[in-house]
Formats: sequence, structure tokens, C-alpha cells
Amino acid sequence: MAKFMIDTTKLYWIDGSADDPEDLCLHGHAIADFGEERLEYDCTVSATALYLLKTLTEDHIIYEDEQLLPCCGHFYVPDAGLENVVIIGCPNGIDWTVRHRGEEVVLTLESGAETAISLEEYRQEVYRFADKIEEYYRSCSPKIMPEDPFSRDGYTAFWNEWHRRRSQ
Repeated sequence: MAKFMIDTTKLYWIDGSADDPEDLCLHGHAIADFGEERLEYDCTVSATALYLLKTLTEDHIIYEDEQLLPCCGHFYVPDAGLENVVIIGCPNGIDWTVRHRGEEVVLTLESGAETAISLEEYRQEVYRFADKIEEYYRSCSPKIMPEDPFSRDGYTAFWNEWHRRRSQ
């Protein structure tokens, strides 16, 4: 089986700072290797991590939903129970397909190139990436929660979904 690796460098908040208690979305330079192919993009890595956690149990079809490396995340839309969130961004970003096939995951790039990896190896790589993002949040000042209930609920739903998916 071919390899898959995803990482991020240069983590920052939208104003370019290393710590911003009012910014809820973490950005960084994402690097994803699919066998011999590499994708790189400056994106909202907090959204990337949540989207990748979703792909542990759900297929993701290229360009049918938000991109796995989204340019931005303008706001969170929570469900009624604050268990799941939709992150609304712009149409810019990089995407690929993630399909489950038994005990492996097949990643298909826009070019048509495919990489197959065991589900367990994929899970460990996604966890490693998500844990890196969460650790950065923890290393920063506590977030100042938005006064607007919609924004506050969206951020709460983001972490509720994150932790549920990370502990599955």
C-alpha cells in the first residue's frame, strides 16, 4: 500500500499572530502527500482536521462538500443539539475523494491519481494531525467566546463534534 501523510507548518490566527483569543479558526500551511504526489495550501487547518475526522467513518467525494483543505471558514452553523457543525467558507481550496473499501481507504486526487492505505494507518495519520491542531489551541490563551449565541453555539458544536469523532 502507498503512503499518506498530512501535516501543517506555520500555524497562525487570521491576523498572522501566534495567539489571538478572539479568533476561533486556526490557519496554517498544509502539506499532504499521496504516494509520490504532494499538495500544499495555506488553509484553515482547524476545519481540515474536523473534515478529516469525519472521513474516518464517512466517504468524502471531491467537490461535493467543503474542501478538505479549505481556504477559509467564515462561520460555524451548529445543529439543534450542538453535536455537529457545518463550516461555511469560500469556494477556494484543495479537495480529494476519500472512499472506504473494506479495511482500507482509497484517496483519489483531482488528477485521478489514487493512493490506498489501511484504515488503521489512515486513522492514525488523521489523529496525529488533529491532535497537533488541538494541542496548538491548548497552547494559546483561552478563547473569548462570542457574545452572539449563533457564533458561540457554532464554536461549541465544532468542539463537541471534534471530540466525539476523535474518541470514536
